[in-house]
Amino acid sequence: MEIVVFLIRVLVQTISIYTLVLLVRVLLSWFPNLDWSNPLLSSLSAITDPYLNAFRGLIPPLGGFDLSAIVAFLALNLLQSLLDGASATLSAGLTY
Repeated sequence: MEIVVFLIRVLVQTISIYTLVLLVRVLLSWFPNLDWSNPLLSSLSAITDPYLNAFRGLIPPLGGFDLSAIVAFLALNLLQSLLDGASATLSAGLTY
């Protein structure tokens, strides 16, 4: 059972890191003159765009604003909260 708690906590930390990477990607999208063929930016795009595209297909841009990133962040936050709760519940069960 301790291994499951450990794996859930690793997953929660991975989601936190991915959220930061996603935030960097969204902030960089505000600069239209960036060269996305740059290897660093291209890698960043390759990591984040498949996830963002899943939400772009569901939510069309409104007035030129792409709101899919907000929903993507909310989904990550929800998943992280659920996993955190599961980890806490399982940890509490281990103390008995």
